[in-house]
Amino acid sequence: MSSNNSSDLSDLQIRDAKYIWHPYTQHATAKTPLPIVKGKGALLFDENGNEYIDGVASWWTNTLGHSHPYIAEKVYAQMLDLEHLIFAGFTHKPAVDLAERLMKHLPDNQAKVFFSDNGSTAVEIGVKMAIQYFHNKDINRKKLITFENAFHGETFGAMSASGDLGLNNAYSEHLFEVIRIPEPYKGQEEKSAQALEKAIAENNAYAFLFEPLIQGASGMNMYAPAALDRLLGICKDNGVLTIADEVMTGFYRTGRFFACDYLENKPDIMTLAKGLTAGALPLSITTCTQDIFDAFLSNDKHKTLFHGHSFTGNPTGCACALASLDILEREETIQDIERICTRHAEFKAHIEKHPKAKDVRQQGTIVAVEFLTSTETSYFNDLRDKLYYFFLENGVLLRPLGNVIYVLPPYCMTDAQLKKIYGLIERALDEIA
Repeated sequence: MSSNNSSDLSDLQIRDAKYIWHPYTQHATAKTPLPIVKGKGALLFDENGNEYIDGVASWWTNTLGHSHPYIAEKVYAQMLDLEHLIFAGFTHKPAVDLAERLMKHLPDNQAKVFFSDNGSTAVEIGVKMAIQYFHNKDINRKKLITFENAFHGETFGAMSASGDLGLNNAYSEHLFEVIRIPEPYKGQEEKSAQALEKAIAENNAYAFLFEPLIQGASGMNMYAPAALDRLLGICKDNGVLTIADEVMTGFYRTGRFFACDYLENKPDIMTLAKGLTAGALPLSITTCTQDIFDAFLSNDKHKTLFHGHSFTGNPTGCACALASLDILEREETIQDIERICTRHAEFKAHIEKHPKAKDVRQQGTIVAVEFLTSTETSYFNDLRDKLYYFFLENGVLLRPLGNVIYVLPPYCMTDAQLKKIYGLIERALDEIA
C-alpha cells in the first residue's frame, strides 16, 4: 500500500497527484491513492501484483465481478453497431429490450421507464415527477417527506432530500426544505408512523422518499418490511406519492430482486442504478406508474417532463444492463446470492457475541458490524481511517462508515474470500476497537 512519501510513489501516483481531485477525499490528510491495473472476479490487482478482495463491490456497483467476459463481449458488440444516440425523438432495441426485461422484475404497478445516468439523477427525476404530477393536475403540493438519516445522492435535489450526516454543511442554506421523520427502527416503529401522519396532516406533502429496508451511507442501518409497509399505507391513504430509492438495494442486494419485493404496498416511483449494469457502465432508471405518466399527457406542452441528458438511454449502457440481467437470471447466480446470505448470517451469529461489537446487522448480501467506541458514532469517527488502512494493508478493500464496517460483495466472491474478510473484521475488533 502506498504512503505520502514522494520517494515511494510510482509514476502513475505522481501524475495523479498533479491533476486529479478524488471523490470523498480530504487530500490534505489522505494517503496517496492506490493504483489498480486489473480486476478479475472479486479481486483487484495493483501495479506490483498485489491482490485485494473487493469487499464493497466498488461502491456497491459491481454485483457480478470485475471484467466479466460476457458483459465485455456484449458491450463490444453493441459499440460496433450503435454506440450512442440522441434519445429525444429516437429509440433503439437495447433500450426497448431493457425496459421489457425490467418490467418482469418490477412491481406490477410500475409501467414506464425513464433513463438517466447515475443514482443521484435518478432520484432527482423521481422527485421532479412527483412535483409535476400534482402541478399538472393543478393541485398545490409543496413538501417532500424523507427520513432523518437518509442519503439520496450529491446533486442539489438529492442533497436536500438527505439527512444531516455532516456531508453537506457548505450547501445547507441553498437546499430546499424537506420534512424529516424518524426511521422505523426496531422499537420506534410507532414513533415513525405517528411522525409521518403528523407531517402529512400539517404539510402540503407531494411525496415520501425512502431507502427501502437499508440506509446505506448512514451506516447500513436496517429496519423491518412491516414497518415500512405501514408507512406506505399511510401515504396511500392520504394521496401522498411514494418514491423508493433502490439505487443500492436493487438487484438482489437484500436477498430479493428489489427491496420493495418484501412489501405489500408498492411505491409509485422507483429509482435504479449501481447494480443495473453490474458496475460496468454508468446508467440509471426511474420508473413510475401509468397514473403518473398519464398526468404528463396533454396538448399543453408545458406539461411535458423537461428532463434529459446527453447519455439518456445510451445504447451501450443498455446493452451492458441486458448482459447483467442475463447473468443475474441464471440459477447459479441465484445460488451464489443465497450462499452469501447464508455465510453472512453465520458470521453475524458468531461475531455479535464479541464484546466490542456494539451491533451487528444483516439483510441479504449485506452484513454490517458497528464497533463499540468511546467517541460519538458518526460518519467522521476517527476509527474510520484506522480500519480502512488496516484492511487495505491486509489485502481487503472495505470502506468503513465511521465506526461501522460492512461487507457488500460481488456475488462471485468465494467462501474462502469471505472467510478472510470475516477473520480480519474479528482481528480488527480485537486489535483496533
